[in-house]
Amino acid sequence: MHHDSCSFAPDRRSRADRGRIRFPGLVLLLSAAVLVALVLVLAYRAELFSPGGADSAADGRQPLVIYCGAAAKKPVEIAAKKYEKECGRAVQLDFGSSQSLLNGIELTHRGDLFLPADESYLRLARSKGLLAEVIPLAEMRAVVAVKKGNPKKIHTLANLLAADVKLAQGDSGTAIGKLTQESLSAAGKWEPLCRRTVVFKDTVNAVANDVLLGSVDAGIVWDATVRQYPGVEAVAVEELSAVRSRLAVGVLTSCRRPTEALRLARYLAARDRGQLDLAEAGFQPVPGDPWAETPKILFFSGAMLRPAIDATINEFEKREGVQVTRVYNGCGILVSQMKAGSRPDAYFSCDRSFMAKVAGLFLDSQDVSENRLVILVQPGNPLGVTDVASLGRPGLRVGLAHPEKSAMGAITHNMLIAMGLADTVSKNVKVELATGDSLVNNLQAGALDAVIVCRSNAMAAGDKVQRLPIQSPLGLAIQPVALGKNAKYPQLTSRLVETLKSQESRAKFESAGFRWQLGRK
Repeated sequence: MHHDSCSFAPDRRSRADRGRIRFPGLVLLLSAAVLVALVLVLAYRAELFSPGGADSAADGRQPLVIYCGAAAKKPVEIAAKKYEKECGRAVQLDFGSSQSLLNGIELTHRGDLFLPADESYLRLARSKGLLAEVIPLAEMRAVVAVKKGNPKKIHTLANLLAADVKLAQGDSGTAIGKLTQESLSAAGKWEPLCRRTVVFKDTVNAVANDVLLGSVDAGIVWDATVRQYPGVEAVAVEELSAVRSRLAVGVLTSCRRPTEALRLARYLAARDRGQLDLAEAGFQPVPGDPWAETPKILFFSGAMLRPAIDATINEFEKREGVQVTRVYNGCGILVSQMKAGSRPDAYFSCDRSFMAKVAGLFLDSQDVSENRLVILVQPGNPLGVTDVASLGRPGLRVGLAHPEKSAMGAITHNMLIAMGLADTVSKNVKVELATGDSLVNNLQAGALDAVIVCRSNAMAAGDKVQRLPIQSPLGLAIQPVALGKNAKYPQLTSRLVETLKSQESRAKFESAGFRWQLGRK
């Protein structure tokens, strides 16, 4: 008996059984009961292992709870046991179909990590406000699982439509089922295959097990799944070549110990820890970081950016449980250090021009903010400075940023040349320093009458100085950030860079006097 429709509702009965049952209301009731039971189990287990719950780990720590798609069951179990032994922290695993786990997370708002069989479930979780950080792990591709020797000689999608072939698939709650339907539907090939499917299973492992036991002749599964079932072999079918999954682990917003959860996630993603177990199980790991319980990142940044980024980096360190060694200085000095051999994991430049000088050391940079030059004078402007030209009046003591040591100095120098004021103003320049903060300090100490710095320097000084605008379009610095090509921890450092580009970071930039560039056309 054929389906009246292949809308792909989960159905684990044989085609004969589907023909006998005439009580759709009863089926819906039973399905609802199963979902409620699942939610209660997830809630109970999360409560059991939450602070104040009914149980605790042997060492007094509460276990971290991972909701894991069934496709990754074997390698995650192995990696979790190794983590417990190596790091002395307990882990509680809950397995199921990706959709059912997501449903439970949404209803209970409990748990620490979510590791579905495809990153699309993580995107959905993020859209619902359930997810924070995401760390990539591995990739899988869809294949047809058959008994060793391929007795039915299945090599194409058309072979699966033969009358004597019994086919099993994952249901709509599984990543393999959802992605297979989406891909084949787009190609107009889903309906015939759906009608020939004799059973839909709630996990990809259940599909492979049916093939192994001989209950069906073939099943659509992940290539990594076949690796875990001796007696079953994979057949690559051209029509399924586009069905691919990216495996990743996400930290849930319900997590009460994000630092510990991120440490476990980093362990699972580490190329010399969890990824070894994923590779052994047949997954294709993505490039991962080496394992370190407390990784250390070297971060170079122009000094002008410090007020906008330092607090964000502090928060990142605390949440991730890592150390970020920050080197703040004039960008000319930083560039000299890099040309001499220093290799920071990331660089936040005060201006594009100084990023360009070391572009070969970094991946593509991205403009984040802009900062405009201003003139600062003593409160009340006692000497009547009005504009850049007036800085050339005899007797004024002027301070500028150093054109070679500082991005701000280079921009100031080029602007003065373009305005035809370089020679006039230079006669009054008493000092050229590497950072705007140093110039402001000299002004406040009374050693200078006027300085040219960035708007952010003025914001930091508050009402202790008076600010005068500079109208020239050349008085603008744009700040890009980039990840080092040879970063020791590229995934971790990428998360730091993304954190600095977040909306929360934007608020800090704007309060420090910068204008946000990211996302502007």
